[in-house]
Amino acid sequence: MRLIKALKKAKDSLQEDIAAVFNRDPAARNSAEVLLTYPGIHALILHRGAHYLWNKNHKFSARALSYGSRMITGIEIHPAAQIGRRFFIDHGMGVVIGETAKIGDDVTLYHGVTLGGVSLGQGKRHPTLEDGVIVGAGAKVLGPFTVGKNAKIGSNAVVVKPVPAEATMVGSAARMIGKVVEDVNSKGSEGSGEKSTTDSTTKQDFSCPDKATQQLDSQHSGDTRPTSGHLNSQSLDSQNLDNKKRKLTEKVDFTAYGLNPDSEDPVAEAFNKILTHIQHSEKRIYELQQALSKLDPSFQPTDIDSKILSADELDIINQ
Repeated sequence: MRLIKALKKAKDSLQEDIAAVFNRDPAARNSAEVLLTYPGIHALILHRGAHYLWNKNHKFSARALSYGSRMITGIEIHPAAQIGRRFFIDHGMGVVIGETAKIGDDVTLYHGVTLGGVSLGQGKRHPTLEDGVIVGAGAKVLGPFTVGKNAKIGSNAVVVKPVPAEATMVGSAARMIGKVVEDVNSKGSEGSGEKSTTDSTTKQDFSCPDKATQQLDSQHSGDTRPTSGHLNSQSLDSQNLDNKKRKLTEKVDFTAYGLNPDSEDPVAEAFNKILTHIQHSEKRIYELQQALSKLDPSFQPTDIDSKILSADELDIINQ
């Protein structure tokens, strides 16, 4: 009886994991492809087995299984690491998750991510990722601190201090460039009700596209001449599925790598500030020239842009 319950729980967890792939990876096409060709799924399945052995005090067997998983998938997860539901590792190669790391539900990691430690002590050494965290490719999260709920860490960022919920961190060492807080109260009670309905639908609707297609096919499998009402119902179902995919694409389009469309590239922002300063300086020079020409009629203003430096002036600059 206990074995049957364990198998049923493992099956439910696997179905959730596969559905999570469809919700976060637009390249996923069907369940068989995800189950057979996604290394993140393989690493997660093997880690659950290794974690079970570790908790049963079969340390060597757990480490051996973990090492085998690393050889097959390129993903290294310590058997003692605690991982929540619907965890998704995209691409996967080079991911390292340390012994005391804790990962919440609906967390997404991309290739090259390290959840590592910075001390040699035996206690808590690795980070805790709360629900909904996204860590971009190549990012390093180092230390025994917490990354808050729904936070985003940009690609190649190095995070060494706690991250607030809903924050976005970029750079090395990482700095916060934005904190997004959804204000549902501004939309009134009606808007709030719509959001709660959407959230409940999102939580319940962990279905794979191939299953949704099978449901649509089964609705008219025995009907060679569907009625207009049936056709309308099918077209509405198909349209709702397309709308869901479109919203999902907009949701995870670029934020998966820790940035949002409102955030500025640090280098581009620096250049913009330099150009703005130059424009202000040129305006001040022009105003000074106009003032001097009023004070001294013999003074002739010169156009800065059209002035060509002479050889003597260039020699002075070089000196």
